[in-house]
Parts: sequence; structure tokens; C-alpha cells
Amino acid sequence: MTHTTVRIAMNGVTGRMGHTQHLARSVLALRDEGGLTAADGTVIRPEPVLVGRSSDKLRILADRYGIDHWSCDLDTVLSDGSVGIYFDAQVTAAREAAVRKAVAAGKHVYVEKPTAGDAAGAQELARLAEAAGVKNGVVQDKLFLPGLRKLRRLVTDGFFGRILSVRGEFGYWVFDGGGLPSQRPSWNYRAEDGGGIAADMFPHWEYVLRELFGPVTSVQAHLSTHIPRRWDENGVPYEATADDAAYAVFELAGGIVAQINSSWAVRVHRDELVEFQVDGTEGSAVAGLRGCRIQHRATTPRPVWNPDVPSADRFRAQWQEVPADADDGNAFKMQWELFLRHVVCDEPWRWDLAAGARGVRLAELGVRSARLGRRLEVPEDGG
Repeated sequence: MTHTTVRIAMNGVTGRMGHTQHLARSVLALRDEGGLTAADGTVIRPEPVLVGRSSDKLRILADRYGIDHWSCDLDTVLSDGSVGIYFDAQVTAAREAAVRKAVAAGKHVYVEKPTAGDAAGAQELARLAEAAGVKNGVVQDKLFLPGLRKLRRLVTDGFFGRILSVRGEFGYWVFDGGGLPSQRPSWNYRAEDGGGIAADMFPHWEYVLRELFGPVTSVQAHLSTHIPRRWDENGVPYEATADDAAYAVFELAGGIVAQINSSWAVRVHRDELVEFQVDGTEGSAVAGLRGCRIQHRATTPRPVWNPDVPSADRFRAQWQEVPADADDGNAFKMQWELFLRHVVCDEPWRWDLAAGARGVRLAELGVRSARLGRRLEVPEDGG
């Protein structure tokens, strides 16, 4: 049995998502389990090298998790020949330049979304990585969530018949920071720093829609800044210049219509923070992060509209829960496992920087659609 250690430069893991999902629950979890086993029997053991701007924060993380190496000097880390992978979970505005450096240093790269601040930059990163011959990937975690895996199974099995529409609701109330602290960093609400919910979430919707139902062929969006004044991490008020809600209609190949609302200014009245309802000629489903409920044509009730009397129907009770058929593990960890196997053993992988560029392009087109007030076509190649 072959054992190999892969050193990963992890930049941006002092932030919430980078720390919790990527460092603690993915890379360190795999390290502490003794590594992961590839198809050929190779045991791959990841070893993180922490990178960031704050030496105090990096030192605290290193001490907490028993990590030997950390640095505030990205160039020095990238010049280390023992580092094989560069991972980036920084703020969007800092990502493109760092990934360019990593590619130039010959590192395989794995990055969060959006992969760059605009479509041109994202496409250039994909081109540079291909030209350099480095393996590359973008985080597309929602594909690995239990609820969406169940939904994919329904699509594959033909449960829906002809799919007619997809309706998505995502979001929650993000406090403005003036009383209770905000749950999200202040840069998310400043357009000049790469903020905005369309830039954040449309890349997710691009790959979810593409992989489950078909590529997006057009977009029409309306963006709003519902909460124009917020308070930052130091309690200082600032004007929100980025959108905090995006309402979009996407047309997909084959005529499927997807309507997705994304908002940081909505109070949750649903079972999960994101839900997708899929309606087809033979059946419907509602999927969230973990759960998925279905109603087949044969068991669909026959409601009658009568607003003058209380309804005796208990509509939620008329749906059936889809059982799990696989391990409900951490979605980020699952994709990390696939990327590590791809890098070390060349196992299959399709979520590359070109896929990330498609997501950035859709976000860019959504913003343009909102500004122009009309529907825009999405190029077939995402370019």
C-alpha cells in the first residue's frame, strides 16, 4: 500500500467558511482519520499550510489544531516545492491575483466561488491553468448535499416525467449590525469589495441548474438593496452599495423555467434555508439541504378553491419523504476527497475553473439584466 502526503497551502481559512468547512471539517478531518484511500489503494494524507494576513489569527489556528506550518508570506509558501496544492477562500477581490501566482508557481489550484471578480478574469484563470497543465477545481458544494443528491436521483430515475419548472427560495435575515451583530462580513454589502448576493449566489445556481436540469440559456433578474445602511465589524456605520436580494428567472435548455429568489433580507418560513420545488408531468419534489419530499401524480390530491370556508387539507402531510441511500457526510469534505484523488491518482474530475467561469458569467449577466431591465441570453459555451 502506497502512502503519500499532500501539502496544501490554505489561504483565507481564518474566515468563517474557510475555517469551518474547508479546514476543520474537510482537510483536518481527513488528516485525523489517517487520510483517504484512492481506487488504486493509495492512501492520501493531506497536510495544511496556513496562509493569511494576520499572524495572530494564524498562530491561534495552528496551535488549536496542531498544524506545524503557517505564514503571512504567500510568495514564500508558493516557492516551496513540497507544497502541491493551493487553496483559496479569501475575499473575492483578492482571489484572482493569488490564484495567478499559484498557477505560475506550478501548483494545482482549488478555489472558492466566485473564482474572480468578473467573467473575463475567471475565464483567464481557466485558460492559464490549462496552459500550465495544473489540475484545477472550483468548490461546488451544493451538489454534494443530501437533499440535492436525492433530487438528482429522482431526475436520473425519470420520476418527474417531463420537467416543467424549478422554483428556488434561498436566504435568511442578516442583521444590519446596528444592534445584534451581523452574521456575514461587511464586505458582502460593498460592491467595491466584490460584494452582492447575485455575485455570491448566481454561481451556485449555475452549477445546480446545469447539473440537475440543464444549462441556463437566458436570465432576467431584478436586484435590490433593501437594507441601505449597515454597521461593520467595528460598529462603524456604512452605506451598503451591493445588492442584498436578487429575484431571477432562468430559462434552461429544453424549455424548463427556473425562478430563484435569493435574499439576505427575508425571514425564513420554510423547513430549510434553501429549498427547490421541481414540478413535472408525473410528479413533484421539494428538496432542501438535507431533506427531500415527493408527491407522485398517482397520489396528487384534487384541491378545490373555496376561500369562504377553512381548508381541511393538510398539504404538507400529503408528501412522502425520500429515504437516504448514501452517507450524509459533509458536502465540502466529499468534494475535497474527489479533488485529492484527482490530483494524486488522476481519478475523474469535472468541476474545473472553466465551470467556475460559467458561474461568474451568469452573475455578471444577471447584474447586467437588472441594470437594463430585460432578459439576456447566456452564450452556449458560457463565454
